[in-house]
Amino acid sequence: MPENGNGHARKLGVGGLCPICGRIAAEKFRPFCSKRCADVDLHRWLSGAYAIPVTEDSDEDGTENAEQPAAKPRKDEEN
Repeated sequence: MPENGNGHARKLGVGGLCPICGRIAAEKFRPFCSKRCADVDLHRWLSGAYAIPVTEDSDEDGTENAEQPAAKPRKDEEN
């Protein structure tokens, strides 16, 4: 059987493969094989390891940063 890169034989089954270690997924922890792999994945999400990289070059609408209009003075600052 081919290996999945971490020394475990790659097995194909109904449950699929664990995305963390590549072992066969257990129904109880699906899509993971164990609570440990589920906790490893949770830690990666919470620590920001799965963060999507973004660039700060454009606004949300995709245009370049335009000149911002001057802010209106508050009523208590007018006088």
